[in-house]
Order: sequence, then structure tokens, then C-alpha cells
Amino acid sequence: MNDASLAASTPPASDPTPSAPNPTPVSAKEEAVDTARFLVLLAIAVLVFRSFFLSPFNIPSESMQPRLLIGDYLLVNKMAYGYSKHSLPFSVPLIPGRVFARTPDRGDVVVFKAPPVADNDYIKRVIGVGGDSVQVKDGIVWLNGAPLKREAMQDFVIPVTPNMIEASQMTGTLPCYSMEFEEVSESGQRQCRYKQYRETMPSGKSYAILDITTIAEDNTPLVVVPEGHLFLMGDNRDRSADSRFPAVEGGGIGIVPEENLVGHALVGMFSTDGSASWFNPISWFTAARWSRIGEGF
Repeated sequence: MNDASLAASTPPASDPTPSAPNPTPVSAKEEAVDTARFLVLLAIAVLVFRSFFLSPFNIPSESMQPRLLIGDYLLVNKMAYGYSKHSLPFSVPLIPGRVFARTPDRGDVVVFKAPPVADNDYIKRVIGVGGDSVQVKDGIVWLNGAPLKREAMQDFVIPVTPNMIEASQMTGTLPCYSMEFEEVSESGQRQCRYKQYRETMPSGKSYAILDITTIAEDNTPLVVVPEGHLFLMGDNRDRSADSRFPAVEGGGIGIVPEENLVGHALVGMFSTDGSASWFNPISWFTAARWSRIGEGF
């Protein structure tokens, strides 16, 4: 009796749990295919982002001093004025005309492809839009028959940096335009000193400009900007081949079609004076102009 009761109350032994199958190892070929697929998708994502949202842009010249210096790196808002083929790398003609088009405001700093070739990116400030009349008289910009307000500011003083020297050597000029504008600071640093002014648009938007000396383009004929076009100028009025000059490859830009717009300058994301060396990591930090990072437009 007792043995039978004990046998009935004891659960039968369970079968041992089957072991999980070993995963099939991934071949080197499959790993390579997965890596290539990831890299292609990443490249497409970066391409789409840079084409339609934000894109970096660096400053190679002094044409937009004092606002922009050689060695500044910007983020450009590609959504600001709509899209055209010039929004795409190498201006691939996949977008007909302009879509979601918007005309810039006077005073905006814009990136665009310069006529006649439209190969390289340029950056200038919008002075006149379609229908405006623009003329420069004795260095003063006249917009729609009235002079833009211009007030003297404190001199603009900038140290002579390695990237300024390199740029001047490439163009056969001097870092400070001419020797009369170069001086030595109390610490022994070479520096440039220029006359600086605040120019104000009829809308109230204002910005600093440089008028270093007298040049022939301080006086221009009256120009009526065609519809769908822009009259653009650099803030450094004596070192900018802008809409005052005819569109010539490697020279002026003439009146720029809005279709050539790439985007609106958004914010400074980095700046360097050009003194960094790959072999000296400390110089990567000392060359940076930290105060210029984060400056908006």
C-alpha cells in the first residue's frame, strides 16, 4: 500500500531539454556585402541631407570681411530659397527650374553658383532683388533712388594669419591689401587695419562693411535688376569681384539668376587661422578661433 501510494505521487521524470542549434557562421563574403550595403546607404543619406537640408561651406577669400574671414566654416541652409539643379552635387540636372522657390531678403548672405560657368560656390550679400535699381556713387550704394545709410565704426583690425598669407601668395597680392594698411601690434604681431562702416537696408537690417580705398567700381552705372535675378556684393567692397563686375570666368559674377542659389548662410561651425599642423595635435586647438564658432547671420 505504502509503496503504491509513493509511486503514484512521484511525477515521472521529464525528458532532458534539447540543446539549441549552433548558429550558422556568417561567411566573409556576406560580411563584406553587409558592410558595403551599409556604406552605400550611409552615403545616400549624407548625399540627401547635404543636398536638401544643411551643407558645410568654407571661406577661401577676404571678399566678405569683416563678417567672414579666411578659414571660417559655415553651415548653409539648403531649404531657404527652394531647390534647383544647383542644390545637387556637380549641379546634376535632375531638378527642372526651381521648386519651392523663395526670393532672398535684401541683406541676406547667400551661397550660389556664379555665372557664366556655374561650377564653383560663391558667397555674397544680397543688395538688390528683381525690379530694384542699384547704383554705387563714390562708394555709397544707392537702392531704388536713395542712398543706403552708412555710419563710421571703429577700425577693423585683424592679425595677419598663415591662411591670409597663403591666400595672398596664390593671388599675387598682399595680406593687408597694400603695405599702408599693415602695422605691427605692441606684441609684435603683424595686423591689418581698415576703415569700417555700418550699412543699413531700408528694412532696418544692418551689417558691417569695409571700404579700404578708392577703386573704379566705387562708381557704377545705374542697373535695374531683372525679375528672377539678384544684385550681390561682398562686404569687403574693395576685394570682391561681385555684381559690379561683368560675369567672366574667374572674374566678376554679374547679375545672378535666382536659379543659381544654393542656400542661406546659417551659422559658423568652425574657424581656423591656418597655423595647425597634422604633426602637432596641440596646434589643432591653438589654431582654432573659438569665439567665431556659433555666430549666426
